[in-house]
Amino acid sequence: LGPDPDSGTMENSPLQVVTVPTAPYPDQRPGTDGLRKSVCVFQSRRNYLHNFVQSILSSIDLRDRQGSTVVVGGDGRFFNQTAIEVIVQMAAANGVGRLIIGHHGIMSTPAISCVIRKYKAIGGIVLTASHNPGGPHGDFGIKFNTANGGPAKEAVSSKIFLISRTIEEFAICPGLKVDLTTLGRQTFDLENKFKPFTVEIVDSVESYANLLRNIFDFAALKELLSGDHRIKIRLDAMHGVAGPYVRKILCEELGCPANSAINCVPMDDFGGQHPDPHPTYATDLTDSMRDGQYDFGAAFDADGDRNMILGKHGFFVTPSDSVAVIANNIFCIPYFQHTGVRGFARSMPTSAALDRVAKATKIELYETPTGWKFFGNLMDAGMLSLCGEESFGTGGDHIREKDGLWAVLAWLSILASRRQSVEDIVKDHWLKYGRNYFTRSGEKTPESLLI
Repeated sequence: LGPDPDSGTMENSPLQVVTVPTAPYPDQRPGTDGLRKSVCVFQSRRNYLHNFVQSILSSIDLRDRQGSTVVVGGDGRFFNQTAIEVIVQMAAANGVGRLIIGHHGIMSTPAISCVIRKYKAIGGIVLTASHNPGGPHGDFGIKFNTANGGPAKEAVSSKIFLISRTIEEFAICPGLKVDLTTLGRQTFDLENKFKPFTVEIVDSVESYANLLRNIFDFAALKELLSGDHRIKIRLDAMHGVAGPYVRKILCEELGCPANSAINCVPMDDFGGQHPDPHPTYATDLTDSMRDGQYDFGAAFDADGDRNMILGKHGFFVTPSDSVAVIANNIFCIPYFQHTGVRGFARSMPTSAALDRVAKATKIELYETPTGWKFFGNLMDAGMLSLCGEESFGTGGDHIREKDGLWAVLAWLSILASRRQSVEDIVKDHWLKYGRNYFTRSGEKTPESLLI
């Protein structure tokens, strides 16, 4: 049984909901970024995925879950489609009324946060292992974001884990098959359900692109990237989810030449590469920046929430400096001219470069534990506008996730306003505030950066 191709509605008899006995696994405690395991764990352990999905759904009070909207998407890594099929069948069986899913099951983590907030969904299920390798021998991850669009808070994660430790059965609708390739609405009749279950396949980029249009001055950015005195940029999506966003927003809308964007086709193994925007791994970008033909470079991780910024000749901007420079130039971004700046924040391991800007501008500075949800708490309380962490995450209060493309557009807004090179902007910053040195132990640093 499936949806009628013409009307998108169910024909024939209602789909059956079944309850399947299962046994718990002891290792399903969600970490900072949800549950991450090797693909073979999800594939080889019976009902491993089903157990965790049921635990997520059961953590939502039945009254809240009934008829609710949930957003689903992932970074396109291996096992993404299989997992979505299971999530759709289980969400329907557990009383969810509507799923909003990215086209082909792909949606960046920042876009999922945006869509949750836009449609007032009860939450979202995000399928990513972030910058970890993909493919059949790589990693897979699943995390739950709540109604604010951000990662589940500690109490919710603990509840999910508690349920996973004692789970005895899960509900599923095995006959329900959804078409992820066709945009639009599909409805399904389920037995003992008064209202049909709805799946909406949406353009993965559009809602998020619209949000960015309301934050940045797209006319000024278009002039910078395609006007008479344009700069040359290089963007590396590392075969992750950011590719379609880069092409649609930077190339089609802001006028970057198509060949500015590399590795923009999402692949389930990220082309065999480690999808981590770090000098060690984003070698396609760092190599192409070295000869000085490009003024600005950026790379994104698998799910599009992390970023790396480079200047001409591969000048590397540390994540700690990046957030500090954005803070110092924050009114180059129209959004902050309208909202004002409520506060800055950084994670505890991140350098104190941001603190110096906060002190000079008399804006409150918050130091948080590692984990984006802690920034989200401050944003929800109206206390925070801009934040960042040393692990290549930067973001604002427009959503409740770190946001790689937002960070790139923030930097391009600064370049458009100041008309200086990345290196000059950073060196001016060091002259004004001093330079904070930062190192992360246990990581390989390319020899070219050891100076």
